[in-house]
Amino acid sequence: MAPTYDHPGEQAAQDPIRLLDIRDTPLSLDEVFRAVGDDAAGGTALFVGTVRNHDGGQDVGALGYSCHPSAQDAMRRVAEKVVGAFPVRALAAVHRVGELEVGDLAVVVAVSCPHRAEAFEACRRLIDDLKHDVPIWKHQRFSDGTEEWVGAC
Repeated sequence: MAPTYDHPGEQAAQDPIRLLDIRDTPLSLDEVFRAVGDDAAGGTALFVGTVRNHDGGQDVGALGYSCHPSAQDAMRRVAEKVVGAFPVRALAAVHRVGELEVGDLAVVVAVSCPHRAEAFEACRRLIDDLKHDVPIWKHQRFSDGTEEWVGAC
């Protein structure tokens, strides 16, 4: 979907990529939401990925994320593609690495656009492409002693 601009206020912001980071500290919904604030945006979509207590029918006892040194650059490429495909006013994405507990925020992404439908679509593309293209791996350790590595996010 190519960006369309019906009003000068809908034209892309100077740098719509406002926040991209990979952190070993807790993530903040407020920080990500503030980063995508824009007076010309009529819709803001936010996705939060949390650590759940189960996966594939097994109880998750512990979980950690790690990333390749190129992950930050890959995250930028994903963000740039989303900005090129949608009329994004502002975009933000942060991912956590290190040891996390059930309920912790693992990833937070947000996109603001002139209209809600575009914001929803752009946000979905952002999280889907981050999971597919950014070299971040999840190491799950189950309560029965087994473990598994899950590729890209």
